[in-house]
Amino acid sequence: MEAVSKSVQAKTADEIARIGEAGRVVADVLAEVSAAARPGVTTRELDRLADAGARGRGAHPAFKGYLGYPASLCISVNEEVVHGIPGDRILRDGDIVSLDFGAELRGFFADAAVSVPVGRASAPAVRLVRATQEALSRAVAAALAGGHLGDIGAAVQGHVEPLGFSVVRDFVGHGIGRRLHEPPQVPNFGRRGSGARLQAGLVLAIEPMVNEGEAGVRILDDGWTAVTADGRLSAHFEHTVAVTEDGPVLLTLPGG
Repeated sequence: MEAVSKSVQAKTADEIARIGEAGRVVADVLAEVSAAARPGVTTRELDRLADAGARGRGAHPAFKGYLGYPASLCISVNEEVVHGIPGDRILRDGDIVSLDFGAELRGFFADAAVSVPVGRASAPAVRLVRATQEALSRAVAAALAGGHLGDIGAAVQGHVEPLGFSVVRDFVGHGIGRRLHEPPQVPNFGRRGSGARLQAGLVLAIEPMVNEGEAGVRILDDGWTAVTADGRLSAHFEHTVAVTEDGPVLLTLPGG
């Protein structure tokens, strides 16, 4: 789900604040949807909750209709990596569900994702979720003015691969601001010190996707849902992050 504008643009302090307003909507909606992800709930019900949550806060669900995507929330369960389409699937005890949501508020976009266990997930599933969340934290910490894009990917790869997991290479993070997807692309793999230099004012959607098994994915017949090639589990976390002279600032936190 990517269509980028033509050039990387640093954001002003006011623009970053406005992206942060959209980010608070995203975070609050994801918190509500995560709490509702219980055994017996359908993915369509979660999508309706996300749609209503955004609109009730004066925002527009950014994914709905974007490049033809038919829903407001991407819901990916178990072996689904990203871009899962909500429907009649019923969540079961032990599932892990990845929830990816974006919102537009007064002309500015933010984007975030979380993976949550449904009921009592297995120890291996919880381990995967925890490792992916930790990888995001390390990637955010590497988003430093004067650093390089490769530092972010290296932080993800260097954390999850020693744990026996693999990094999805078919999908990457992205710039964000006045458009949902802007340059640059932000891979979740790479070498420290490589890639474009990070400048203050850059706003990035950093989103590691980590597989329990091999890194390969395939796309289902719906044209959207990406699943692991080996049928094993996947997890996904994402924050919208501003690169500043004082360090990275998370723009997708609940209530500010």
